[in-house]
Amino acid sequence: QVQLVESGGGLVQPGGSLRLSCVASGSIFRLNAMGWYRQAPGKQRELVAGITNGGSTNYADSVKGRFTISRDNAKNTVYLQMNSLKPEDTAVYYCNAYSGRITFGSWGQGTQVTVSS
Repeated sequence: QVQLVESGGGLVQPGGSLRLSCVASGSIFRLNAMGWYRQAPGKQRELVAGITNGGSTNYADSVKGRFTISRDNAKNTVYLQMNSLKPEDTAVYYCNAYSGRITFGSWGQGTQVTVSS
């Protein structure tokens, strides 16, 4: 089972930036796409960015052009650089290995991102 530990969240003003990190245990990290998900209060968890083990990326329309996902396979780590943050980006952010709608790891604690002035 993949274990996931997210970090890097915090309180930031609109227009600010944050960089999230996720360390994954297990070889499954290197075999699958990794994604960053977020869940805002009262809303379903959604996939905001994904990256294949070959480095191809995809983004939700709401974050395209502002967020950048990357991965370091040697460190079993996936990153999410978030720029031009908006209040609607406020959520708990999680990472997981995935294929389509299937996720492979146990959800971690997540990291809280709050965008507010």
